[in-house]
Amino acid sequence: MKAAADSPRSGETPGVEEEQDNGRRQAVLAELQAVLDSPVFRSASRCRQFLQYIVQHQLDGHPEQLKERTIGTEVFQRPAGYATGDDPVVRVQAGEVRRRLETYYQTAPADSPLWIELPRGSYAPTFHWRSAAAVSGPGTPNPSSDPHLHDPDTAHPAASSPTPPEAAPARRSRLGRWLVVAVALPVLIAAALFALRSDRSKQQKSAIDRFWAPMFSSHQPILICLAKPVVYRPTQDLYHRYQLSHPGAFATEADRTSQPLPMNSSDKISWDDLYQASDYGVALGDAYAAINLSMLLGQLGKTSQVRIGNSYISYEDLRSSPSVVVGAFDNKWTLQLTSNLHFNFVEDGDDFSIRELNGGHRVWRTQYNTQGQPVEDFALIARLLDSRTGQFTVAVAGVSGAGTEAAGEFLSDPQLMGDALRNAPPGWQEKNLEFVLETSITDSVPGPAHIVASYFW
Repeated sequence: MKAAADSPRSGETPGVEEEQDNGRRQAVLAELQAVLDSPVFRSASRCRQFLQYIVQHQLDGHPEQLKERTIGTEVFQRPAGYATGDDPVVRVQAGEVRRRLETYYQTAPADSPLWIELPRGSYAPTFHWRSAAAVSGPGTPNPSSDPHLHDPDTAHPAASSPTPPEAAPARRSRLGRWLVVAVALPVLIAAALFALRSDRSKQQKSAIDRFWAPMFSSHQPILICLAKPVVYRPTQDLYHRYQLSHPGAFATEADRTSQPLPMNSSDKISWDDLYQASDYGVALGDAYAAINLSMLLGQLGKTSQVRIGNSYISYEDLRSSPSVVVGAFDNKWTLQLTSNLHFNFVEDGDDFSIRELNGGHRVWRTQYNTQGQPVEDFALIARLLDSRTGQFTVAVAGVSGAGTEAAGEFLSDPQLMGDALRNAPPGWQEKNLEFVLETSITDSVPGPAHIVASYFW
């Protein structure tokens, strides 16, 4: 997402400066109010606050305010410097706002001059204009004189010239025909663009339908299988010892579960100071991916069941039902089911990666910046028509949690899936396939993933 100062593309503006184009700014604010007043947003106060905040700052040209931590502080009253990885409130609300916008624009009034979109992997909204003429009005620059509003299909009046009286009726007739064309042409163009978008949407939706079609060969619900890592927590005795020098600290269970215990590196603890918390532990990336996939399967008309941990997932379960296994190095089923594939996961000491077993022997691993924060991750999607279990199986997993989250979004995004399968080999619907995905990470949030390698067999 470029900053608001960048030059906008035709038909789309990433930001609007008030002094340059007040007409468009007012149109965006009017559209925002219409969205907020709609039944889709009317009762969702946090979504309303979020959307109003990001649109206002985008209009004002303040991209620095559209960071996850800043939004969490300004909109959701989180403390400055809070750990976004531990508190995903902004990401959760962004996903909810994105879904509500999609719902709103499925039934939005046809005469709306624009629509507001929140792209995946970004907190900066974009404003899509239906036509240049739609924003013309009092106080708005003439499209023919403003390069940002220029419409090459708009008819321009001819230069003035003397007209013989006897030619006036014919001239008026020709002028009438040109006026009809001038008025009708933008309507026809808008209709054609709408039809093109509709056709593309159907094609993209059919790509998702065809990818998941084999699951319908079984009447069993599709299992979404997540791992449950072992989690250890401090005992009450350890908290009590800490409170001796910090009276009142960690007085409630809410404090103890939401805040880290700030022990000094020199403090000594024993194994008895920790206990295994059996009711804690699902990786954030796995959870986000499972939510996206569960919603997608519901839209496709397939019942799903989420299973968490080895106690709730057996090999017999995988043999009895189609399944989606989520997560890589924390999920033994993913590692087992993909171990002999063209692309698979490899753990070598402290090195975790996706590797190509044959051919080019390529390797993909998480990349970090100088502060140790992940800035790039990779993920693997494997669709197996007849896996080792004998059932249709899909593996959705990243090298780290960000990759898993991005892979879940990729599989449930019609546009990304449509683009990915557009150049697939003929008959791919009847083949096994693997995609290696790459995603960039900003403020712990993965952006839209794209394919860097694929294999069909």
